[in-house]
Amino acid sequence: MTLATIQALDGLRELSMLKWYVIPLLAIVFYIYTQEINKARLTKNWDALFAGLAVFGLDFFNETWNGWVLWISGKSACWTTPGDTALRVTVGWNIEIIFMFLILGIVFYNSLSPKQDKKILGLNEKWTIAIGFTILCVFIECVLNKANLLIWEYALWNRTIAGIWLILIIGYFLFFAGAIFVITRKTMKQKLITLGVIYGVPIVMNIIAAIGGATY
Repeated sequence: MTLATIQALDGLRELSMLKWYVIPLLAIVFYIYTQEINKARLTKNWDALFAGLAVFGLDFFNETWNGWVLWISGKSACWTTPGDTALRVTVGWNIEIIFMFLILGIVFYNSLSPKQDKKILGLNEKWTIAIGFTILCVFIECVLNKANLLIWEYALWNRTIAGIWLILIIGYFLFFAGAIFVITRKTMKQKLITLGVIYGVPIVMNIIAAIGGATY
């Protein structure tokens, strides 16, 4: 195993690592979701919440297959977060990242115009804004990687031309495309089924990994 992997496994899911700042961050997430729930009750439009849950669910999926990379290779996941954290949930996923992804989809949704039918640069605004958010998020990831807070081990997931494209598409564009797919379903049933699949796949993958004795 790489040194970063060994460091990331140290204290994995250890509750003694918890820090007090988790509480106000959790309160902020609760506040944002309750505000969106109140809006949805009035407007009957639950898409902001669905976008938030879609992005978080797809991040959950990414963190799961990332853990599988470590499990299968025995060397390293594609990314690890070995630095200081209030709680490391997997080798590449900590509580601070979780809080961010819980609200990222809501931020994305609220950046859209009410009718969501405008065009920007010739594209429907949903896709243009999704591309913009993707580029911004990957830029931030590159800064975190440069600061050695986010470790990238493999050439195909790194600050190379091929690696950056993979991070752009799988690392972030997938999240916003998934949110768009969910909110553009015609019925509530279709939206809920789609969310069920998004969460069901990583849940099953984690159950399989747990049965197989994987630690990530």
